[in-house]
Order: sequence, then C-alpha cells, then structure tokens
Amino acid sequence: MDVTRTTTGLDFLARIEGSRQASIVDALSGVAPDLAQLAINFVYGEIYSRPGLDLAQRQLVTLSALAAMGGLEPQLRFHIAGALNAGCTPRQLVELMIHLVIYAGFPAALNGTAALRQVFVARGIVPEASGAEPASDDPYVAGMAALQEIDGDAGEKVIASLRGLSPDLGRFIIDFAFGRIYTRQGLDLHCRELVTVAALAAMGCAVPQLKIHIHGFLNVGGTKEQLVEVAIQISAYAGFPRAINAALAIQEVLGETIASRPH
Repeated sequence: MDVTRTTTGLDFLARIEGSRQASIVDALSGVAPDLAQLAINFVYGEIYSRPGLDLAQRQLVTLSALAAMGGLEPQLRFHIAGALNAGCTPRQLVELMIHLVIYAGFPAALNGTAALRQVFVARGIVPEASGAEPASDDPYVAGMAALQEIDGDAGEKVIASLRGLSPDLGRFIIDFAFGRIYTRQGLDLHCRELVTVAALAAMGCAVPQLKIHIHGFLNVGGTKEQLVEVAIQISAYAGFPRAINAALAIQEVLGETIASRPH
C-alpha cells in the first residue's frame, strides 16, 4: 500500500512540479526525510488523487488557502507554478489574488501578487491586461444583483444587520466587494465561491461568513462532494483542526438546506 501511495504521490507531484525530480526530497534529505515521504504519500498520494476536484481546482483551493493565511511565500510560489502546470491561466491567478482582497485584505492580496510576479518573471509570462469594467454603470446595482445570485437571503440579512451600526460598511460590501470585484472577468462565480470557501476555511476565524459562502457555492452550482474535497484539501495546508471545523460547517449548512426543502 505504501508503495502504491508513493508511486501515486510522485506522479501527482510531478504533474504539479513539472519534473520527476521531487524537490521536497532534496530539500529535506538532511533534516527530515520522513517528512518528505509523508508529504508525498499522504498529500499527493491520497488527497490529490481523490475525485471531486480536478487538479486545477485543487491548486486554486491551495493557493487561496496559502495566500489568505499569509507568511507562506515559498510554498505559495511553488503552488503558483504548480497551478500553471495544472492548467490554470495567469489571468485566473491574478483574479484570485484580487478576489482575496475581500476576505483576507489588501496586504495578503499584495503579497500574493508579489509572489505571482516572481513566478511570472521567472517563466517569462506577461499576463493579459485585465479589464475591470463593471457589469453596470452603477456598481451598487450590479453588487446587489450579484449578492442576490450568490448568497440570496443570507447575504441580504448580513447587510440588514449592519444598518443600525455601520450602514457604510454594508454599502462597501455591496458596491466594492460584489459590485466591483465579483463582477470582474477572469474567474466565474463557481471558481470565486470555491476559492472563497477555501480562504475562509483556511483562516479559521470566520465561521459565520464561511457558512454563508458554503450556501453561496451551492447556489452557483457547486456540489456537496466539492465542498467536502475543499475541507480535505486544506487539511494539508491549514491543518486538521481548521479542516474539521470547515467540515462541520458544511454539515450544518447541508442539514439546514435539507430541512428547508418543502416536503
């Protein structure tokens, strides 16, 4: 079984790294060779080989988790290169970092973009210019439409809850987050909600928002199986406690969804 996991793990790692020479083996050989073997067998041999998310989606989930947590630039650069090797486009990766402004803040997005630039320069990649044309002349109108499509009543309740304390914050969420970022080209809504769930789960400090976006992911065509795979994927990068909390949030949302269906 270990031989099978190792073989499978090396195959998936080669697809991500673009080489049969696993750099993690050389990097850890003089310190913790067992750690390298565990990563190959478990992360790449068991998790990456699972169905439910394709390799490009797994890399988007991984990048979202690493960038949102911050301080993991060597691994972030490795997985940016891996995302390109898995078929993600430079434009998708740029949009991913812009999207993270909403959930992890500008510093995390700026650091992620700096890592992108390093990988792009090393590869001679010049990303296409990304237009930020709003879906409407009024970003607030576009934002309300996007909020309704993605989060439905749950999103509107969040905005309503802010009216008595900070109506401007509610306006910024609609106008900026949904009206100016969610409406950008380069990532479809399914991908945006996929990486949002991954970022919130990996950060581990925003369970109410995580539940809203689990709903949102289902609303834009995501599946239970994909949500479960996101939780499993981030166990390798954010740890098991956050993966368990994400899985429990998914279970709670799915239970609510089933209970709300007409009988």
